[in-house]
Amino acid sequence: MKLKKRKIKYATIFFVCWFSFLLFLVDGVLKFQTLVDYVGSYAIVEVVLLLLVILPTWAVYRFTKE
Repeated sequence: MKLKKRKIKYATIFFVCWFSFLLFLVDGVLKFQTLVDYVGSYAIVEVVLLLLVILPTWAVYRFTKE
């Protein structure tokens, strides 16, 4: 698989923006401990948050036209 610079650039920009938004939302507004108390498992919250960052970033990379 050959990596394309334009696709990587757009995926990186999206990753940084989306990660900072989720960081603000989880640490500032929702409070991480509240999410852990609501869900009941620290590991599940961590995995879900990681997937919320990785999957959309992968989709942006995958569907960006060269």
